[in-house]
Amino acid sequence: MSHFRRYAYAYITIAFFLGSLILHWVFGWYAYQDEALQHGQSPETGEYLHEMLRDTFENWQSEFLQLLWQVMGLAYFLYVGSPASQENDDRMEAKIDALIRITGGAEGDKLLADLDKHYLREHGHAQPHGHDEELARGAGRNVRHVAAG
Repeated sequence: MSHFRRYAYAYITIAFFLGSLILHWVFGWYAYQDEALQHGQSPETGEYLHEMLRDTFENWQSEFLQLLWQVMGLAYFLYVGSPASQENDDRMEAKIDALIRITGGAEGDKLLADLDKHYLREHGHAQPHGHDEELARGAGRNVRHVAAG
């Protein structure tokens, strides 16, 4: 997968952000220029920049930062594992653990211990670590199937 395709969402978001910021400033200049001419004054770049920076940061404070906090905060709490985000995962994992124990017996317990050790699982929550394909491919190979029994 190419670098652009992998990060396309970020690049598109940055492009929208920069496009909207540039258009905000361009149309702001037209409005500032018209207002200055209506009052019989000539538009001054320094005054315009001061006004637009103020307006831009007011918009960011009221809209962008609020949304950013909501999205980033929600993503963070889902990642660290708030109780609401983990109850389904924990239930699913408990069912899978039970099936491995039923079908594998002592070998199943060993497999579960190896998986828990590899993924640094303690007290019901796995840490983001060791997601390699070798362990995933080998998971369950040493457990005898119930039908083979």
